[in-house]
Amino acid sequence: MENRLQWGILGAGTIAGTFAKGVARSQSGTVVAVGSRDASKAAEFAARHSIARAHGSYEALLADPEVRAVYIATPHPQHLEWILKAAAAGKHILCEKPLAMNAAQAAQAIDACRAAGVLLMEAFMYRCHPQTKKLLQVVRSGLIGDLQLVQATFSFNAPFDPDHRLFNLELGGGGILDVGCYTTSIARLLAGVASGLPYEDPEYLEGTAVLHPESGVDTLAAATLRFGNGVLAQLSCGVSLHQESMVRVYGSGGWILVTDPFLPNVDGGVSRMQAYLAGGKCPEMIRVESGPLYAMEADAFAAALAKGLREVPENPTGDTLGNMRTLDRWRAAIGLRYPCE
Repeated sequence: MENRLQWGILGAGTIAGTFAKGVARSQSGTVVAVGSRDASKAAEFAARHSIARAHGSYEALLADPEVRAVYIATPHPQHLEWILKAAAAGKHILCEKPLAMNAAQAAQAIDACRAAGVLLMEAFMYRCHPQTKKLLQVVRSGLIGDLQLVQATFSFNAPFDPDHRLFNLELGGGGILDVGCYTTSIARLLAGVASGLPYEDPEYLEGTAVLHPESGVDTLAAATLRFGNGVLAQLSCGVSLHQESMVRVYGSGGWILVTDPFLPNVDGGVSRMQAYLAGGKCPEMIRVESGPLYAMEADAFAAALAKGLREVPENPTGDTLGNMRTLDRWRAAIGLRYPCE
């Protein structure tokens, strides 16, 4: 339909396919083209997702006049390059997390998009889900009293493969950039609620990690954050250890357990949070209904664009930059730098 946002997908990997399925179920968009450095891979991706055009290069995708917005789904170290090129081509940009390899690169990307007059959002899809919005609403309401502590974990156990991006320094591997970014994001988001702000940056950070003896990436990492309003956060992430991916939010009058905070209801449905209130015998169940996760991300981006906004409210670029600065501090604490930095 003419009024639907026409997307191009830059990259043809797993997350690109996930996003393509999301857009297909969205209310606002349609994928009209995909670009890959491998023409046959682009053609296969296009056939699988019923996409009209397949381009054998990223440059060709950006030159496609029907593409109005691009979803950048390359490995982390390539994000800045293609954000800059997409902005120069006048395309609006939704880029996979992390937006860049560090805060300096993120600032460069943000400045370039502002100068070009294009919309930019880091693709933290959980920010667009009503479960996240409900969590903030409940904490803001005072149901659990004054916020004091956030615990957030996102971790999984992947088999070691030196050529896979997760374990490759050249490809920005390791847990902090891949999933620690989520734990940092939600801790900063919740700490902001305690200050009446959209987000808050920590005044103190202490981090530690296990670095892989062969590849040098962080396979398991933890951090303690303290915010200026007195809120503490304990974060844990990893790519070589299965942990419970969860968020616990503790207040002076109770606490909330979110059992699926970062990938809630990929296909839509009902998610649940549990509120344990002081003096209560049983947890209160908080039900949240939603549509498909990635469809809502695409719709949030399209809605901001349709309104002529310079930021997507669910994840503004100032928040992205603050998150990258915090990740920089976490990596500095463990002595991890990437070759491209």
